[in-house]
Amino acid sequence: MHSITLPNDHKELYNNTLRMTATLLACGIDPRKSILFQQSTVPMHAELCWVLGCITTLPRLAHLPQFKEKSETLKNVPLGLFIYPVLQAADILLYRATHVPVGQDQVQHIQLAQELAFSFNNKFGNVFLVPHKLVNDDASQRIKSLRDPSKKMSKSSKDPKSRINILDEPSILLGRIKKAITDFTSEITYEPDKRPGVANLITIHSMLTGKIPQEICLEMQGLDTGKYKLLLADLIIEKLSPIREEFSKLIKEPAYLREVLRDGKEKAAEIAEDSWRGVRDKVGFGNDAFQCAIDKKI
Repeated sequence: MHSITLPNDHKELYNNTLRMTATLLACGIDPRKSILFQQSTVPMHAELCWVLGCITTLPRLAHLPQFKEKSETLKNVPLGLFIYPVLQAADILLYRATHVPVGQDQVQHIQLAQELAFSFNNKFGNVFLVPHKLVNDDASQRIKSLRDPSKKMSKSSKDPKSRINILDEPSILLGRIKKAITDFTSEITYEPDKRPGVANLITIHSMLTGKIPQEICLEMQGLDTGKYKLLLADLIIEKLSPIREEFSKLIKEPAYLREVLRDGKEKAAEIAEDSWRGVRDKVGFGNDAFQCAIDKKI
């Protein structure tokens, strides 16, 4: 449901769902340990979104920076884009999540989910657990655009050369790293404020190897930025190629991908239905048992 808040190719949406499923599996998500499902197949997400939307306000949602960023280039702003943080809160609260791993740019959305959980519980009675953010305090929070290191790397950037895509072919990965913005100093040093472009490449290197930036700089002594880019590109290709290869196998098995999503839906719906029954009862919608009793009297 989040994917339609901005203009998209609706004819490709389902194919993209299967591609995302294959990508997550290729990255190592184990459906026997994690519930992997298509959000739109569990209707309680939208139903809870409506209830939560009725206890928040327009000014509160307009205050969120993500909305300002994504709407500034749109002539007509879809309502879905405005309220998607409420749907996101429903995604979290529906499964009684206690800790949610997010990037720093999503922290305010977790705060909204906390506020909505408090508001609902105070107004209607306790149903929801209050979620807490899990933000990595490491280099993964500081990966920047390859073309503009003052901005974060983003799949929504109009410049495809600004990012590394998991499924990119080796030749594309090599080209993007070679063209990454650095500076006129050839030495490899980690100075995020003075040399953000080089520091960004070192950060990516650090995330792929587990080595700290200072250790990488010592190992790269004697290399100029041009040669360092080639070394880093080889490393990225080495790390991402197995994922791309596994994806290529999985995407040829749509029946298996649909089975994973179907099994995930059943597991997710069981949890969601339990939460939704509590919500229905608290807000006065009634529940199935209550409705059956009324029907018998009628």
